[in-house]
Amino acid sequence: MLTFAASQRIYLAVEPVDMRKQFNGLWALAAEKLREDPFGGSLFVFTNKDRDRVKMLLWDGSGVWVLAKRLEKGRFSWPLANGSAKLHLEPAALTMLLSGIDLKDGCKKAWYER
Repeated sequence: MLTFAASQRIYLAVEPVDMRKQFNGLWALAAEKLREDPFGGSLFVFTNKDRDRVKMLLWDGSGVWVLAKRLEKGRFSWPLANGSAKLHLEPAALTMLLSGIDLKDGCKKAWYER
């Protein structure tokens, strides 16, 4: 289980991205599409079109981390776009999202539900 400090800035990309992107591709998305400085220490969260994979990008001061998760069944409950390319999340909200809790309803979503 991943834990994040309460002060950690987390930006979630609302639109799906190509999961073949690695360090440089995700870095470019954070800088150009999300319009945030990847060197700032923020955590950037991306998903694919099917919402069964997540990648996270983080600069820790000495290098770049890329973390990935692939679900064996089901999909992540991803927030909808409200005219913005990104959402700012609290660390607790990211933990819930990665644990399968639907942020809109506040309850755990069955993995087989679409």
